[in-house]
Amino acid sequence: MNIAAKKYCALNRTSQPISKFSQGFTLLEVLIAIAIFSVISMASFSIFETVLNSDTVTKERTERINELQRGFLIIERDVLQIARRSVRFYGEAPQSGFLHTDIESYSGSEQAIAFVRHGWTNPGLLLPRSDMQSVAYQLNENTVERIHFNFVDAVLGEEPKVRPLISKVESLTFEFYDGKKWQKTLQEGTLPQAIAIEIDTTDFGIIRRQFLVAGDDLQNKDDSRE
Repeated sequence: MNIAAKKYCALNRTSQPISKFSQGFTLLEVLIAIAIFSVISMASFSIFETVLNSDTVTKERTERINELQRGFLIIERDVLQIARRSVRFYGEAPQSGFLHTDIESYSGSEQAIAFVRHGWTNPGLLLPRSDMQSVAYQLNENTVERIHFNFVDAVLGEEPKVRPLISKVESLTFEFYDGKKWQKTLQEGTLPQAIAIEIDTTDFGIIRRQFLVAGDDLQNKDDSRE
């Protein structure tokens, strides 16, 4: 065999493996790859959606807790500074007692409490009002509201200032501690040693907060009378 024939045979032998490995992907391999990619994409989207929903729920829950804390902080600030002073509505006779839980002059709601507090900032009495403030808390359309007038004794025609505090509230109740037990009513012309405010919320259920008051020792008064 001459040299040219040997080279031709060598080229034919080496070309066989090259053609074998130059083939593309089969249809089945492409379909399997697409299926795997689809599964990974679906799993990634589900994880991403879960993270977004968790972030939204966490943000809403945090805002709700902040609302509750802010509302009770305002209530505590007022209750701790309750004054031994009655109020007069629209030029009428002064109210008896210092705490009022049936304040039709504020609202028609039975779930309300009103009193006068010290410490309304008025440096040097520069503003034409007292440093005392008549305030009330009421439940109106499932929202606990804080109400106050510019003057302790509201004048005829003056509209109260209303500030929404806590939303999603089903009921609002109050209890008073007389030194021995909690009770729903209070002796006229006295202040309790503590006031409990209980709200029934749609998301957290019943929340109860108790606030100390510089009140009267009603139990000792009753014992001394005996």
